[in-house]
Amino acid sequence: MTGAEKKIPAGILGILLGGLAIHKFYLGYTQTAIIQLVLGIVTCGAFGIVGLIEGIMYLTKSDEQFVSEYVVGQKQWF
Repeated sequence: MTGAEKKIPAGILGILLGGLAIHKFYLGYTQTAIIQLVLGIVTCGAFGIVGLIEGIMYLTKSDEQFVSEYVVGQKQWF
């Protein structure tokens, strides 16, 4: 398991359920996911745009870039 198999599910979750931060929970970023979820609630869902952007970013990166940044490097925002 290299981590590249998480790219497509994380991207789709970010696009479809970004306001609920499910993509961050999926990647194991629990603390960041809770922060994003609370901000989404406080802003009545407007903060969900972050999830949409992150989902698109995940899907446009190569497998190697995704693994080095989000699996190995633990980059939690954008």
